[in-house]
Amino acid sequence: MAGLVALVPPGTAAAWQSTVQPVIRPVSPSVRFQQAAQQQKTRDDLQQSQLQQQLHNAVQDTAKRPSANDPRALEQLDKAQQAQRDRDRAAQQDLLDRQRDQQNVQPLPRVVPKALPTSAQGG
Repeated sequence: MAGLVALVPPGTAAAWQSTVQPVIRPVSPSVRFQQAAQQQKTRDDLQQSQLQQQLHNAVQDTAKRPSANDPRALEQLDKAQQAQRDRDRAAQQDLLDRQRDQQNVQPLPRVVPKALPTSAQGG
């Protein structure tokens, strides 16, 4: 194997590598628009989720007033409120995960090597 490598003129591999120049194809405007629209939808969905959380909290606070002297009722309401927060957090995380996964599926800029000159292709 070493004999074969010695027969190849020095710089041949480097010369071939220098002739291959990648071409970077930019993302099309329509894909960028779709990505921007999806990101805006995600932001809107997160904002709506946060507003719903605030509403739930206000309702919970109102529900606690009549039973302020009953520790068992307060504990039950606190547990229900914690469960609601956990569900809201999970829903928000799911929304972000789906957005991230969808972005990973979108076509990315591709690097395509240029065709080699015919003299370099021969063996």
